[in-house]
Amino acid sequence: MDVKQYVAKDYKSGLKPVWCPGCGDFGVLNSLYQALAKLQIPTHKIAVVSGIGCSSRLPGYMSTYGFNGIHGRALPVATGVKMANLDTTVIAVGGDGDGFSIGSGHIPHVARKNIDITYIVMNNNIYGLTKGQASPTTPLDTITKTTYYGNMEDPINPVRMMISYNSSFVARAFSGYPKETAAVIAQAIAHKGFSFIEVLSPCPTFNGKDQFTMLKEKTSFIDENHDSSDQVAAFDVANSEDNYKLGIIYHKNRPTYTDLVHNLQKKAKGNKPVPEVIDLLKMYEP
Repeated sequence: MDVKQYVAKDYKSGLKPVWCPGCGDFGVLNSLYQALAKLQIPTHKIAVVSGIGCSSRLPGYMSTYGFNGIHGRALPVATGVKMANLDTTVIAVGGDGDGFSIGSGHIPHVARKNIDITYIVMNNNIYGLTKGQASPTTPLDTITKTTYYGNMEDPINPVRMMISYNSSFVARAFSGYPKETAAVIAQAIAHKGFSFIEVLSPCPTFNGKDQFTMLKEKTSFIDENHDSSDQVAAFDVANSEDNYKLGIIYHKNRPTYTDLVHNLQKKAKGNKPVPEVIDLLKMYEP
């Protein structure tokens, strides 16, 4: 029997994207199609999970399993999907508001456990779906619907945050470079463990058409001599906010949560006797 060869269009659903013209999320979606085709992952072995927001519409545009959850809860749902079926390639997607405001409390736990999922955050520096409020990544002094005299809060640096949580794969991409973005997404999905990609994704509706031009001017690809296993070097790259470096910034292999569970199961099946329930309860007696 011939093995099916997947192409990008095989991952497309019949639902037409409804993003605004010029939205960077179109580029991210097409890059994801290309990445999956490169990896040749069958559509029925993929689950795409999202929260709420413009970018969180993405699962509907995929001919894979998908789940559109509630605001900020993409990672807990994605974790549940992965642990329920370890053979599934799980991809969580969302925006900067969904991920770093409402959902920020879930990130450190997925990172420290090294759950084998990929998290793609499309960062447009604004709340798009709810009509232009300041988000956790909105630059200082920016005027938005909720910051009439300018944003008073320093923005979150997503890459620096993820490195500090010891995520095992941290990268940055720009939707204006779809080929390179597809390559980074493919490497993130292939990585065993929690992989995070910040994709700079312009919002022409609330940030204006100049955001795309500005990002193109402020981005450059990471030096080929960069040691992605060096956490200090990774922080140096993340701290450079005058020029956003694109590519794999930090990458260090370590056991996944699944690996640790399997090791624990082996110990439990060893020679050590299984304790009686009454003995376990006595451990909590005063």
